[in-house]
Amino acid sequence: MNKPIINKGGSLLERAAEVYDFSAHRTARAIPDSELQPAPAPKAAPAVPAMPVVEAPKPVEAPKPVEAKAVPIAAAPVAKPAPVQPAALPVAGRQARIDRDLLVENQMLIPGAPIGVLAEEFRLAKRQLLLTARTLNAQEPDKARTILVCSAKPGDGKTYCAINRAISMAAERDTRVLLVDADFPKPGILQRLGVADGRGLLDALADPSIDIEKCVVGTDIPNLSLLPAGAQTNADVELIASGRTPELIARLLAADPGRVVIFDSPPALAASPASVLALHVGQVMLVVRADKTSEGEIRDTVQRLEGCEHIQLLLNKVSFAPGGARFGSYYGQEDEEQ
Repeated sequence: MNKPIINKGGSLLERAAEVYDFSAHRTARAIPDSELQPAPAPKAAPAVPAMPVVEAPKPVEAPKPVEAKAVPIAAAPVAKPAPVQPAALPVAGRQARIDRDLLVENQMLIPGAPIGVLAEEFRLAKRQLLLTARTLNAQEPDKARTILVCSAKPGDGKTYCAINRAISMAAERDTRVLLVDADFPKPGILQRLGVADGRGLLDALADPSIDIEKCVVGTDIPNLSLLPAGAQTNADVELIASGRTPELIARLLAADPGRVVIFDSPPALAASPASVLALHVGQVMLVVRADKTSEGEIRDTVQRLEGCEHIQLLLNKVSFAPGGARFGSYYGQEDEEQ
């Protein structure tokens, strides 16, 4: 009999009327209706506080000014170090373009050209000089950045090797090379590179008012600059032997902490400046012509250059037999195998 009460289809008042008799209290039925209808109203009330909750994230937008971070401001100074590399080149000196056609004609290294046998040969020799420089750096930091290129007699290829050595070493990431034409009787570096001559080392030695950095010539080969020999004089040896020479070398080194100075000197057995310059450098690269220089000449040359403790021998004009082993030929063999 109670089953009709379980029916959930009617309203709350209809279900209550089935249990209780409200016929005698018709006026009282309006009271529950009025009291129960506001009951859902509080349910809508929570929706009102819910609105501020949506606005609550708005304070989070306050950090948006952080988008104006100092990152762009910090990025601007970071871009400024880029001009530092040109600053390493002489500011007051003139700039010149290296004649690539002359490099090709003289069979020298071409900056940016594909790696070949010649480039690999000078890479190998360069590594040995750099290793010796690291050893010297702990003992004599200044001399560690100075190299003398010399030979026993004329025609051994010292100037050819000096130019290629400078171009190869200038390819190093953290090294800038200053190639000095110190072959005072017969200067020829600038002529071989197609660069006009000008004031140079001898001029700065003879006249203390000349700033040697203003004599340095910047080139369009990255990290490579030149210093001419200067006006020829009969007192070249006496000028090199003077106390001003170490001062000028120190000035060249101080102008750029990443600079390596390479001197191309006269042949040691043909002129005396080489033996004097050997006193001011950290190491000597002695060019030996394989088909011409005798063992006795090598010994005499080493004795003339005894002012420098570190002497490296570079063998030049080695005969090449086709089919024989040759360092660096790997690059050429790649094309032959394809």
